[in-house]
Amino acid sequence: MYNPTVARLTYRALLGRRRALILGALPLLLIVISLAVRALAGADDQTAADVLGGFALATMVPIIGVIAGTGAIGPEIDDGSVVYLLSKPVKRPTIIFTKLIVAIAVTMAFSAIPTFIAGMILNGNGQQIAIAYTIAALVASVTYAAIFLLLGTITRHAVVFGLVYALVWEALFGSLVSGARTLSVQQWSLAVAQKVGHGDLITSDVGLPAATVLLVAVTALATWYAGQKLRSLTLAGEE
Repeated sequence: MYNPTVARLTYRALLGRRRALILGALPLLLIVISLAVRALAGADDQTAADVLGGFALATMVPIIGVIAGTGAIGPEIDDGSVVYLLSKPVKRPTIIFTKLIVAIAVTMAFSAIPTFIAGMILNGNGQQIAIAYTIAALVASVTYAAIFLLLGTITRHAVVFGLVYALVWEALFGSLVSGARTLSVQQWSLAVAQKVGHGDLITSDVGLPAATVLLVAVTALATWYAGQKLRSLTLAGEE
């Protein structure tokens, strides 16, 4: 299910100079903000939770997921080079699964690691806040990568739709409309963070059992459907 050649090409596409700079911008900004907050306000658990929850998990992780998930396959479909990949003797589910693994790895690297560093800067992992949000970022990275990889296979405007989901649905509606929170990857990952963290600084509108089921189900469904769309794209190309 994993093809090293496809993985290498995908890593090369995602970590090119221009895209790597974009991927690194938000993590760098998070670190700078954390250093400034620590210098001005000192170590404070509530402040750490606010920064990691309000910026890292709510904004940085989904945007990086958009860049990595859509970038894993979207540009190849847009410029037609995917036809050469599909002409090789590699199963379509293997292509999708390999690209998903790469997108997940890149999203985790550029989101979870900076989240942990920022948490340690902000309060030295008091009440397990740094660890909790790092695990939430890892969990969210998997589902975001699957969702945005799917978007990359079904539309040429995947980045636009991905950003709309990340910034409008997750960040805006998720903070204003209580019902929207139950359909939010952010809230599902927060349920995991709530279980790991100490105290009541981390909360979620979704219970852990439901969040776990939704995370697994959405990831699996998005991956399966992306494979189906790639199959139809192959048939269209052959025709």
